[in-house]
This record gives sequence, C-alpha cells and structure tokens, in this order.
Amino acid sequence: MLHDILKAGNYHLIDVREPMELEMDGKIEDAMNIPLGELEDRKQEVTNLKGTKIFFCRSGGRSGKAVEYFGKEGMTDVYNGGGYEDVRQALEDIQ
Repeated sequence: MLHDILKAGNYHLIDVREPMELEMDGKIEDAMNIPLGELEDRKQEVTNLKGTKIFFCRSGGRSGKAVEYFGKEGMTDVYNGGGYEDVRQALEDIQ
C-alpha cells in the first residue's frame, strides 16, 4: 500500500520523531518534522496539506498514534508509513 501511495504522488511525508532522533538515525529530505508531542498544537499545518499524509517514526508506533488522532478529527487521507527505514526503502524502491 505504501508503494502505491508513493507512486501515485500527491502525498506529504510527516516524521513524528524528535529532532534528536533525526540527527542520530537520519532523515528523509522532503519530510516535515512534527514531533508527536507537537501534533495537537500544529494540527492546522497538517490539515492544510492537500493529498495523503504519510506519518512515520522509528518503528511505526508513534505514527500510528498520529494517524489515530487525525482519524478522530475526521481526516481520511492519513496513512501510517511505519518506521523511518520502511519509508526510506519504499522511496528507493519506486525510483
């Protein structure tokens, strides 16, 4: 499913890891960084984005919470991309 969304285009990558984790583990260049703890305060940034919002973190747990949160807010165009490595690999695969 992740590959299909990436191939279709019109998506936004949102990394919900902490900035320190990006420095340690690496980051995806075009991804926005909105740590999970800031999502509620920065909700408008996400809701203003057009297209599918793909959330990811280190393992998929926090991104799952982000998808759940926005789902409760009525958003249907949200997807849990899983962990950073999953998304990075999927981006490589479609190139």
